[in-house]
Amino acid sequence: MATFRQIPYDGYVEYPVQEMKKRAAEFYADVKRRRTIRDFSDRPVAREIIENCLRAAATAPNGANFQPWHFAVVESPSVKREIRRSAEKEEKEFYGGRAPEEWLRALEPLGTDESKPFLETAPYLIAIFSESYVLREDGSKRTNYYAKESVGIASGILITALQCCGLATLTHTPSPMNFLNQLLKRPPNEKPFLLLVAGYPAENVRIPALTKKPLEQISSFI
Repeated sequence: MATFRQIPYDGYVEYPVQEMKKRAAEFYADVKRRRTIRDFSDRPVAREIIENCLRAAATAPNGANFQPWHFAVVESPSVKREIRRSAEKEEKEFYGGRAPEEWLRALEPLGTDESKPFLETAPYLIAIFSESYVLREDGSKRTNYYAKESVGIASGILITALQCCGLATLTHTPSPMNFLNQLLKRPPNEKPFLLLVAGYPAENVRIPALTKKPLEQISSFI
């Protein structure tokens, strides 16, 4: 079996402990400002920003280095319009009876419904696909192991990268999302994982007054 060529790891940078503490605190202070918004400005965003955030996402650890992701970036107003139309159709069915009552009660405080104007307003939609397998030249399949886990990590890095460069995001998961394959011409071995909305917040945007669980509730040191 072929193995990867081993090379020196010269990218690691060690910091003094006080610098590490400072960097950790500064990163937390920056990233804790991140909030999901549902009202976006139509202000344009330089494509270079999106491209570099995608490069950051693609540094994510992943199973066997198969890199089982594809990021379909949508700028076209007409394609965004079609995505909105299809997403709202699924969401109408979701809110109109497909979703269990318990789920709807959980969403009720957020005030969400089937209307998704942000899918047209925001300058970028990033449809993130998880590639479950690839077809070899002989027609056989090669499974991409830990595909969902790998794509989940990459998505988290992408969201954080966009936040750190000054953009706002919204994670949108209409169910089902198979219409994205058709609209974005993605092959059947790719499954929609997440539709990420990215751009500037609208003026006077408002957000729910939420709190995060304290460290003591989300972690344990053993």
